[in-house]
Amino acid sequence: RGELRFENLSFSYQDEEDDNSEMVSPALSKINLSIASGEVVALVGPSGAGKTTLAGMLSRFNDPSDGAVLLDGLDLRSLSLRDLRDAVALVPQKPFLFDATVQENIEMGKSPYTDSTVEDVAKASHSSDFIADFPEGFDQKLGENGSRLSGGQLQRLALARAFYKNSPVLVLDEATSALDTENEERIHEAMTELSKGKTTLLIAHRFSSIRLATRIVVMDKGAILADGPHEEVYEKCELYRNLYDRQQDSVS
Repeated sequence: RGELRFENLSFSYQDEEDDNSEMVSPALSKINLSIASGEVVALVGPSGAGKTTLAGMLSRFNDPSDGAVLLDGLDLRSLSLRDLRDAVALVPQKPFLFDATVQENIEMGKSPYTDSTVEDVAKASHSSDFIADFPEGFDQKLGENGSRLSGGQLQRLALARAFYKNSPVLVLDEATSALDTENEERIHEAMTELSKGKTTLLIAHRFSSIRLATRIVVMDKGAILADGPHEEVYEKCELYRNLYDRQQDSVS
């Protein structure tokens, strides 16, 4: 179903220079957050607030130092990594593509939830236009880590892979940061369709990226400062208000 709960969750990174050191640099502290199935939630805050670390818990890139993350009432640590990662589609800020064809890179997202063709998801992610320009189309090899693509093209193919995966939980981590305004608008339309019926976490520094969200969770220094709809959070949370106003001023 995609119901998520972070229960009294804390996490600290270990000092990489000392394998025997105690955990230091607390990244998350006593996080309690419930997200209903199908809800679209934006994680907002300054760099280093813990947003990406929290979202990464859903794919078990790290496990909590204390507390737990539950999916449909089950502790993630009780699930096989294969089942868990089938259930979570992640579009990172810096997507990784293999030195393989366009088709093969998209098909790497295949999961038990896949119900579309590669051509369908390429169109949905607005990738079809630049794929058509390749001499070999979907059979074009992309080079190591997609070296033949621009940043915006990389992100659109990463979105195509997520469309293809069709998982019940979706994490979009700065998924449109490399796109220009025109393409960002087109991708937002596609993301609206992609997120329908899915539990979605949006991580964004650009406030144009969080328009899909019905709920804003403001984080700073590993803690949650505010949680609610935009108007309520804007009124009550000074950090959010300052971030929002500063960005609106820069746009205008």
